[in-house]
Amino acid sequence: MMELLNEFLSGSVAWGVLLTLAAFALGALVNRVTGKAFFNPLLLGAIFVIVFLSVCGIPYADYKVSAAPVNYLLLPATVHYYVVVVSVAVAILLGKHAFGGYGHYPFNPAAFGYAVAAVSWPGEVFLYPVPFTTMSVLDTGSATVMESVSHTLRAGGVPNVDTFDLILGNYAGPIGATSVLILVACAMYLWMRRDITLGIPFGFLLSCALVAFFYPRVNTLGLELPWQYLDIRLLSLKYEMLSGALVFAAVFLVNEPVTRPKNTRAHFVYGMILGFMTMMFRYFGSYDTGVCFAVLAVNALAGYLDRLFSQKIFRREVRS
Repeated sequence: MMELLNEFLSGSVAWGVLLTLAAFALGALVNRVTGKAFFNPLLLGAIFVIVFLSVCGIPYADYKVSAAPVNYLLLPATVHYYVVVVSVAVAILLGKHAFGGYGHYPFNPAAFGYAVAAVSWPGEVFLYPVPFTTMSVLDTGSATVMESVSHTLRAGGVPNVDTFDLILGNYAGPIGATSVLILVACAMYLWMRRDITLGIPFGFLLSCALVAFFYPRVNTLGLELPWQYLDIRLLSLKYEMLSGALVFAAVFLVNEPVTRPKNTRAHFVYGMILGFMTMMFRYFGSYDTGVCFAVLAVNALAGYLDRLFSQKIFRREVRS
């Protein structure tokens, strides 16, 4: 218990929690004062907080992004509090500290906690509030909920969400994983601080895009020639890439420094495998958000990829 308390007070968890709360509170306040619900509250608030931290030189730890904020940002705003508590407790206690704490766990704790919540309470985790729905803090169950864009694609339908709303996050989805603008801002901030690398997310997003383009779920084209039905392929690409927490995963999940390969030469291949597995879980899995299950599966390959690319480097040095 003291170790958890020290970890919170040390900064990595504290800044993550404070960033999330301050972002949402400030964004909601701006919307209430102006009387216009034009932006996702997380978009307005978090950009301000990130700029504030950068200008003031306040460190956001060294990308030891805690499993707690990453975990609950993947959950819907209407989920009951006991689901959040159990999910975070599983992520921190079983997924992280059971293996010896930071630097020793083999699987991403945030993905592990989310997977447990998704399997245990799918009716809670995969129903999201309708955008701009008013709900009580103490009674989130009274809000109107609906399925996500990923659910519509998995059912063989075509979502009806404007591209601008997809970018701003004004559609039904996880509380912190819908707004592409804020996620890109976070990625730029972490990249400028050299806290994340580009090899893994680039390979991850490229692999997801290739599967979405050549084998779209929209209208289930099948194995047609790539230049045929181009409009449908681009429509599939838009919905697949901008929904289902793909961009969120590219920033906060796949680049987790403990579970990714240590050899930088393996990062791109690791990202490509992870992207392919994510789309397979999306296409053939039972849950809308398959990226967390893919992360857990591909985490097991990190050590093998390290050895594989280290052997290749050794062979080149011997030949030379």
